[in-house]
Amino acid sequence: MTSHREAPGISADPAADNTDVYAFVSPDKPSTVTLIANFIPLQAAQAGPNFYRFDPNVLYEIKVDNNGDGVEDITYAFRFKTNVGSGATFLYNTSQVSWNASTKSYANLNVWQTYTVAKVLGPSHATGLSPSNYITLGSNLIAAPPDIGPRSTPNYDTNIFPNAVYTLATGETVFAGPRADGFYVDIGSIFDLGTLRPFASDHLIPNPPTTTGVNGTAGFNCHSIAIQVPITELTSTGKVPTGVNDPTATIGVWSTASRQSVVVLEENQYDVPIAELAGPWNQVSRLGNPLINEVVIPLVQKDYWNVSAPAGDSQYLANYNNPQLAGLLPVLYPGVFPNLAAYSTATSTRPDLVAILLTGIPQGIIAGFQNNTGTVQADELRLNVAIPPAISTTNPAANATNRLGLLGGDASGFPNGRRVFDNVTAIELQAIAGATLPLVNSKYVPDGAASLLTDGSTNAVQYLANFPYLGHPYSGYLGDTPQALQN
Repeated sequence: MTSHREAPGISADPAADNTDVYAFVSPDKPSTVTLIANFIPLQAAQAGPNFYRFDPNVLYEIKVDNNGDGVEDITYAFRFKTNVGSGATFLYNTSQVSWNASTKSYANLNVWQTYTVAKVLGPSHATGLSPSNYITLGSNLIAAPPDIGPRSTPNYDTNIFPNAVYTLATGETVFAGPRADGFYVDIGSIFDLGTLRPFASDHLIPNPPTTTGVNGTAGFNCHSIAIQVPITELTSTGKVPTGVNDPTATIGVWSTASRQSVVVLEENQYDVPIAELAGPWNQVSRLGNPLINEVVIPLVQKDYWNVSAPAGDSQYLANYNNPQLAGLLPVLYPGVFPNLAAYSTATSTRPDLVAILLTGIPQGIIAGFQNNTGTVQADELRLNVAIPPAISTTNPAANATNRLGLLGGDASGFPNGRRVFDNVTAIELQAIAGATLPLVNSKYVPDGAASLLTDGSTNAVQYLANFPYLGHPYSGYLGDTPQALQN
């Protein structure tokens, strides 16, 4: 999955595990960009009494590079605090949860989280948490609680969720809390020797094909941090770009999670060890483009990739030029990808993948499009903020072609940033299979299967038309029942 349990180290630390990053021009507010970072993968909604929550010991960050050097110029930093009303009960909530307008808090929650969001100008880790360029945007904000069930959190979408969306005095809109996982992939088939169900009959070990895949994230929640920012706050000039080819129009986006380097365990009155933390922050997870650490970075480098910075990603260039999956497809599907097999044998370069994933696509390759950030090779979601949104988020199923983003003729979708409904699995499978090679090699003819390649999965999540766009979380009582039936 895009970054669900993608490396040995972070799979043991789910609270710090980046699962997905999204960056797109807001469809209902095109003067802004929405940035979303998801964490804590594969959450069962029925996880009481200790429902999933952000880790107060983790520094969660969304980073923006607006000058193409692979180093963050703007960082949105989030720190969380867990609050407990009464330790004498096992209950997460003591009665029906509702919003108390006078206290601006959720009534009857026994456990809740508050957070601070700050904007850091310049490299965030070089100066720590309290540098001179650290600007607090909001504090004591309340994270949304889980959807426990219709008795505990009735009418979650109208009674609970809206009160966790804040418009800050500085112009940003922010949200933190559980969401339905918006990513979709047939993870079971991909790791069963790459048996993509729609193509299963062509596999080296054939099985009957099916038209649809099994979405491995269906019914699971994640925890989202989302912030909607005016475009003028993100560009290097502080201005709206003049057009698509404006060199300041493209920004790079990624997220990180960090932990402090010193942990001291002390006992309290109950002889329970309490962690006291100190020292500098060390990055333990990062994510830019989807599926990179899963299928591009080899096992021996995965943990190191997670702790390294995008500015140094040229060290992984060989993995982009010769991705293992591109070599496996002709083996797993004999006779289906002859042109890809011949190309891979003749050369070990994939300039199309390098451009799409490491530098952005330069001007002149695709008419009316570019999202290039220069020569520095760095794993970032590259978003040209001068390209307006083409379609709404409300009904992505009706826009099946546009879910393929740039491959489907929609320049406002992946790999131009990433929208919540973009079918990044199919897009990257097709690209690795050679569908994008003609962009840089006019003599290459893609195999017919390249443009059809998909895992067949879909997502039943009902995405929102407005911020934060990801659907409401699945209910603990109702489990993975479709969300329309939850309240």
